[in-house]
Amino acid sequence: MQKKNYTYIWVSLVVLVFGIIFIPRIVDRIKGSDIVENDRMSKENDPDVLAYVMRNGERRKVPPFAFRNQDSLLITNEDYKGKVYIAEFFFTSCPSICPIMNRNLVSLQDQFREYEEFGVASFTINPEYDTPTVLKAYAEQYGITDMDWHLLTGDREEIYKLANEGFNIFAAEAAEVPGGFEHSGLFALIDKEGYIRSRKDKFGNPIIYYRGAITPEQGTNDHGETEQITMLKEDIQKLLEE
Repeated sequence: MQKKNYTYIWVSLVVLVFGIIFIPRIVDRIKGSDIVENDRMSKENDPDVLAYVMRNGERRKVPPFAFRNQDSLLITNEDYKGKVYIAEFFFTSCPSICPIMNRNLVSLQDQFREYEEFGVASFTINPEYDTPTVLKAYAEQYGITDMDWHLLTGDREEIYKLANEGFNIFAAEAAEVPGGFEHSGLFALIDKEGYIRSRKDKFGNPIIYYRGAITPEQGTNDHGETEQITMLKEDIQKLLEE
């Protein structure tokens, strides 16, 4: 019996020493958010979790904006808070890619019609012509009915700054191009907190934006680029469920 008592005392001492040394360290890690941070990093490395688009080491967030929509209502970035939405830059008299882009967006509208947390922000790059009245007619022509799909117009310089600096989506006047304006035809995907998100490519890098000017039916364009509307639908669903 004497020997067993010594064993119990020894085990108790080991447990006590472990608690004295390691429990404060665990508490410090929790206070310092190390465990939470590691969990967050683990989630971001999950291939099924959409990446954050980064700039200078920070997550890229949609900058503040304020423009009038097709109903002449003032719409700001705050109106999209709590919503997953697509941003595009277009113009109503575009003779080339804009009709394809907006037909693709209408297909997204129809698929996510039941979700109050889904929306679209369409910024015109020809605001002098695209007044709220013109945008209203365009919306009716394309079957744009979602209350959270705003076709936005306003100060030209602010729109171009938002496109080229805020989103890094190219837009410019170009007299030599049909329609008089040049733009990329890309869609940006924004989460409920206003951050630009995307899936990753096969190398683990964010694709950043989605090709908006190729339909799923078309499959590929003349340059061999594949459509990305199908994956965009999948990624919208992921963000809606976050």
